Amino acid sequence: MTSKTFRNGAITARNQTTKNSMKAAHRQILMAAALACTCGIITTHAQSDSGFYRPLTFAPADANSSGGGGVKADETADEAELAKKSLNPVADLTIAPIQNNWDFGIGSANAMRYTANIQPVIPFSLSKDWNLITRTILPVIYAESPVPGGSDKSGLGDMLQSFFFSPKEPLGGWILGGGPALLYPSASDSALGSGKWGAGPTIVALQQTKGWTYGVLANHIWSYAGWGDQNVNSTFLQPFVGYTTKTLTTFMVNTESTYDWQEHQWSVPVNLMVNQMLKLGKQPIQLQLGYRYYAAGPSGGPDWGLRFTVFFFFK
Repeated sequence: MTSKTFRNGAITARNQTTKNSMKAAHRQILMAAALACTCGIITTHAQSDSGFYRPLTFAPADANSSGGGGVKADETADEAELAKKSLNPVADLTIAPIQNNWDFGIGSANAMRYTANIQPVIPFSLSKDWNLITRTILPVIYAESPVPGGSDKSGLGDMLQSFFFSPKEPLGGWILGGGPALLYPSASDSALGSGKWGAGPTIVALQQTKGWTYGVLANHIWSYAGWGDQNVNSTFLQPFVGYTTKTLTTFMVNTESTYDWQEHQWSVPVNLMVNQMLKLGKQPIQLQLGYRYYAAGPSGGPDWGLRFTVFFFFK
């Protein structure tokens, strides 16, 4: 080996070490920034007046109904009822969760993917018997390259918006909702989204009794237009179960499973989570910490992940 070759090899190794060190530092800064921004939002929001959002009313609503609607939502709202309703995907309560997800072990580079899902839930009272609940998921993504030497990507992902028509009274003890789900090609980079418009049905069914919440949320999306190379044909299944204690601590487990009918491939992350209702001054919030294990997934997919979510309640 010539001295020039040796020097070039040393320089390459040194550059790679520096790059890896910078990437590790970048991960730490990203996680710290996410937590700092969340805490900053909490502090700012806590300084505002307390209270909860009343659903936009197109027709008179029954304020005493249960299940998908009519929860008393003012400054005297019971915190236990608020904790219960925060677990109900079709409650008539305006909530804005910011869900921070970190997935690790991706590809041969053992890469990390950070996704901040901004998930506003907005209820509309349609009549004395029905609510319309809109649930939006807008992902903000930073994805390290899954292969050594590749380019990292960051930006917006594709937005999913669901519209649940929900009876205000449970049917046979079941809280129900259903309607269309729409996929928008909002990704700022082709590596972060499908580049497809999509649509399909979505449903939710759950029961809440004696501290327990259990049920399932599901949708199926087909693409029908767009510029992406790969069509979307996927089923999402989210069975969940949780128990809320007298201290308003909720222990939850769910899966957020997706089956890709194009690739005939499951992705099955199992989430173990703990929620806690808190009060900053007069402002209630909910924090969630979670660990995720991938029971199944495509080759090169993540092995495990972490979650930190803050739930904001609006008047």
